Amino acid sequence: MSEAGAAPDPVHRQTPLHASDQPYDAHVLAQLDADAALIIARYPERRSALLPLLHLVQSVDGFVTGRGVNWCAEKLELTAAEVSGVATFYTQYKRHPNGDYTVGVCTNTLCAIMGGDEIFERVSDHLGIGHDETTEDGKVTLERVECNAACDYAPVVMVNWEFFDNQTPQSATALVDDLRAGNEVTPTRGASRACAFKHTERVLAGFPDGLADEGVGAGPASLEGLKVAHQRGWTAPDPGADDDHGPEGADGAGEAER
Repeated sequence: MSEAGAAPDPVHRQTPLHASDQPYDAHVLAQLDADAALIIARYPERRSALLPLLHLVQSVDGFVTGRGVNWCAEKLELTAAEVSGVATFYTQYKRHPNGDYTVGVCTNTLCAIMGGDEIFERVSDHLGIGHDETTEDGKVTLERVECNAACDYAPVVMVNWEFFDNQTPQSATALVDDLRAGNEVTPTRGASRACAFKHTERVLAGFPDGLADEGVGAGPASLEGLKVAHQRGWTAPDPGADDDHGPEGADGAGEAER
């Protein structure tokens, strides 16, 4: 947490990845190896499986551990440095233990002016933690998120990448309280419940949990443009109608010139 009176630190503070001599238990390693074989078989090049394998490591360890890096390197015939370079590039890969629920508050432009900054500050004060920090009970990790791609529902909060739309400081603090109390929370769209971090990481590794088609996918606000298009009879141009002279016709003249 930032010191009292200090400006909030927007930088994603990270610790280095460290090698680990602690091996996986035999039964855990056997399951990892079996899952890895299924993932690697999806790609023509082994190294292309690195991103889902890192999510698989997080589904077991809760973050990208040194032993996880070494295991990925062995499976994909890469060096530990190559694996570490990828794991330290993407913020979805954690370099230290993560909470059961990652609460991401969008503070990008639209969400920010609609109240995202206020939501983050209120939740941060309420939990006593800052960006990329975790509550002492290990339940919640709080993050500033650059964009949740849900501007039509701003301000948006995500819990392990499930949408909680049109949030307020009050609803967001109630949300994190429910998560810490072990209460089931229901996303605005998508799955019927927000699952724990390790569960979600296994899904991101490519193992569906059957929840993807639950709930609303695109809500009314997302469909307003489509609704207007239908009302006005608008359709997308036929790409097959274009010729070498471009979409304006063979003579190059647009409608404004005719």
